[in-house]
Amino acid sequence: MKIETVMSRYVEFAAPGDTAAALAVMMGELDVGAVPVGTEDDILGVVTDRDILYRVVAKGLDPAGVTARDILSAPVLACRPEDSLEDATELMAANRVRRLAVTAEGGRVVGWVTLADLSRPLLLESGTVRQALGELSRESAG
Repeated sequence: MKIETVMSRYVEFAAPGDTAAALAVMMGELDVGAVPVGTEDDILGVVTDRDILYRVVAKGLDPAGVTARDILSAPVLACRPEDSLEDATELMAANRVRRLAVTAEGGRVVGWVTLADLSRPLLLESGTVRQALGELSRESAG
């Protein structure tokens, strides 16, 4: 299975000057745990909910006075739409990240993929879910 089958195609970007407070609101409205900073053609980094928690809140800083530029993580790792789910999972594991930009030739961001996006189909393909459901069905019938 390829990344293009599970990736989010709509990617909302934050501006480097957006405040941590604005990023938190944006994440809440979008129901996401991270937002890339920059544009489709020039991704500067990513800010996660954990970045806001540990780099701003835990340090007692004012979220309205800290910008995305101040707390972003870079570089953003990326995969291609035609990459396999397994390859993307290995890239995430090797780099201890939960999200990847999906880029086309030339580096333009065309999507975003998370560990959860990858886990669902891989888990279903493994047969583990089918086996567990089968066991539950047998138990409830008995």
